[in-house]
Parts: sequence; C-alpha cells; structure tokens
Amino acid sequence: MATVELTFSALPAHVRTARLVATAIARRTGVSEALLDEVRLAVGEACSRAVEAHRVHCPGEPIVIELRDDSGRFEVTVTDVAPSDDLQQPVIPTDGTLVPEMPGLGIAVIAGLADDVEVSSGAKGMRIRMSWPASPNGVAAV
Repeated sequence: MATVELTFSALPAHVRTARLVATAIARRTGVSEALLDEVRLAVGEACSRAVEAHRVHCPGEPIVIELRDDSGRFEVTVTDVAPSDDLQQPVIPTDGTLVPEMPGLGIAVIAGLADDVEVSSGAKGMRIRMSWPASPNGVAAV
C-alpha cells in the first residue's frame, strides 16, 4: 500500500494542484481512463468545499489530502479542521456579496462521482473519503 499526503493552504488556486496530483496518482494506480474525470471532479469538489470552509473559519490552517492505493482501490481522503456545525451559515466573500452555502450539495455531487464515499464531520472539521476501483497491478484497463 502506497500513500501520498498533500497539505495545502486554503487558497482556491491550490484546488487545481490537488486535482492534478489526484488524477496522476489515480492513473498510476490503475484507475480506468473512463473514471479519471470523475476522480478529478470529486477531488476538486471536496477540496473546494474545504477551502471555502477554511477561508471562513480558519484561514491559517492547512487542508490535508491523503491518496492511497489499497487492495484494488484508489482512495482519496480530504480532511479539514473548520468547525462543521457553523457551515450552515452564509458565506460572505471579500467582495461583500452574500453567498448562501449549501453544504449538502457538494457532498451529493461527490457521491455521484465516486464509487464509494464516507463523510465524517464534527466540531473539529470534516473528513471526506472517496474511492474508485483500480487495477491490482497498477496499470489501468483499456
């Protein structure tokens, strides 16, 4: 079992990097080419949700992504430390506009993209674990 851990600050620009890294590792792990867009979109959604939560509640704290290949699965876990109970409140971006946050919407999108999803949330953050099938030898089936 190989694990890659990526830690980044709560900046929207880092979401793209997380998507690229996840897609590259998914490909190397043997996730089918047909599923790579789903990996990219699900990881982007989970990271975007974490970035917004951190920007509101704890902008100085890092977001952690763990990517692993384990027994024929490619697994991504995105962990933030923003208090989940306050995420129902509207988000006020720096330009002053009011944007109501819909925390369940991003999770629903992720659930539609990933083969298996587990969400754990509490007062000290949220953990989203997603996984997809991968070839046991690490080479994607064509």
